[in-house]
Amino acid sequence: MSVLYKRVALIGLGLIAGSMAHAMRRAGLAGEIIGTARSADTRAVAAEIGLCDRVGDTAAEAVAGADLVVLAVPVGAMGRVAEGIAPHLAPGTTVTDVGSVKKDVVDQVGPHLPEGIHFIPGHPLAGTEHSGPRSGFAELFQDRYTLLTPVSDSDPEAVARLRALWEGMGARVEEMDAEHHDLVLAVTSHTPHLIAYTMVGVADHLRRVTESEVIKYSAAGFRDFTRIAASDPTMWRDVFLSNKEATLDILGRFTEELFVLQRAIRMGDGDALFDYFTRTRAIRRGIIEAGQDTDAPNFGRNAAKKGSNDG
Repeated sequence: MSVLYKRVALIGLGLIAGSMAHAMRRAGLAGEIIGTARSADTRAVAAEIGLCDRVGDTAAEAVAGADLVVLAVPVGAMGRVAEGIAPHLAPGTTVTDVGSVKKDVVDQVGPHLPEGIHFIPGHPLAGTEHSGPRSGFAELFQDRYTLLTPVSDSDPEAVARLRALWEGMGARVEEMDAEHHDLVLAVTSHTPHLIAYTMVGVADHLRRVTESEVIKYSAAGFRDFTRIAASDPTMWRDVFLSNKEATLDILGRFTEELFVLQRAIRMGDGDALFDYFTRTRAIRRGIIEAGQDTDAPNFGRNAAKKGSNDG
């Protein structure tokens, strides 16, 4: 593909930004990739492995002359970073993000951006439990969805250009309203993560009672919980605080469903349990048929990592 952006600035150099760097370079989508991170150690590792063409010491330095800026920092830091880079953005620059909450990002970032800047929030629905500049790989976005949530005055040409970038990195791209995005993700991501953290916390408590048998004899379901619960704690802290209304709504619905199952178990209602499990089993099949997962162990991630440069 042809170059879509002459200079891309990645603010934050974790899994998503690192994978973007690999994917853009593989597809020839960016003329130059500049990166930076708050931690000096992270910047040093990124420079050592050649993640970017150049690693800057500050966000202001990284965005100078960029025509695309990607905010890949925890949601709680978005506003502060936007305020810091705003004076250094060139007119016509597109600013996007990769946070998993959108309404709060719009509220934090938008007010700081000057006239002439194209603000197009985004969220790639892809990831692993790994973090840091070494964790990225070019195949992360392949056939995964990226959701763009343009604001009311987003320029259509700028949106189309950003869409082309994500498609060039292998993603399927759709657009939706920021508030609707947050409700959908509360169901598909945020509440499941909270449940996983809770279940692993219960296991941690029981481990002391069972002399580590919970860990020793962990089955596939629990191992999947631990994989999810191994995700970056800073990121997930910010997600829950930034999307608390939708998450609490879905968590309340989950609690109601749990009570239904508790009653069925208590009453020995096998038919109710069978019918419930049959309905919910269909969701898993639908995810596989939509190409968003695989029957392979570990969700196919091992295969993807083997194909990466730094996997």
